Amino acid sequence: MEQVALVVGAGDATGGAIARRFARGGYTACVNRRSADKLQPLVDQIRSQGFRAQAFASDARKEEDVVAMVEQIETGIGPIEVLVFNIGANVPSSILDESAKKYFKIWEMACFAGFLCAREVARRMVPRGRGTILFTGATASLRGSAHFAAFAGAKHALRALAQSMARELGPQGLHVAHVVVDGAIDTAFIRDNFPERYALKDQDGILDPDHIADQYWMLHDQPRDAWTHELDLRPWMEKF
Repeated sequence: MEQVALVVGAGDATGGAIARRFARGGYTACVNRRSADKLQPLVDQIRSQGFRAQAFASDARKEEDVVAMVEQIETGIGPIEVLVFNIGANVPSSILDESAKKYFKIWEMACFAGFLCAREVARRMVPRGRGTILFTGATASLRGSAHFAAFAGAKHALRALAQSMARELGPQGLHVAHVVVDGAIDTAFIRDNFPERYALKDQDGILDPDHIADQYWMLHDQPRDAWTHELDLRPWMEKF
């Protein structure tokens, strides 16, 4: 049986970088997002470098999908030693225009899915007395900016989930941590939509996904006598 790092929300930037980092560290990277087609390039890249990866296309907002995915991994590949929940839902809207449907969907993506994935994996980790669960947070985890009421509400709730799980499961051997990623990330979206911000890349003014991934690995690799629960990552010039 292989040791597994499950990355839920393995997108083209941060999630993909995290999957690659754990694959290099000897884990089978089980990567998840809703579209199988979008997962294949990441899986191919990891395998081309001589490491192990498996794709799981499912909707993390659906309990039956999450239960089935975790069961398939645990029985067919190996124990999930690391869960990284990295689904984003950063969709701006004036509170005056926000629809109930979109508000609820953002909460489902950024918070409820995190609960489903973390609960299901924790049920496997606790009997083993070990495991790492890492949640990706954002600036919105700490403050609600104008036009981001739905996203901030969901991210605040995800942070509270992480705190509650850490307090309950830490004494049982599980390391639960929350990572506040505060700043623009080097992605095609930032490059195409915020060229002035992207221009700061040459000054280390935006976050490199590979450098973010290194910090997730560091959290997982920490000795349990010095666990970090919350880690803030931001470029040196970012205000906070």
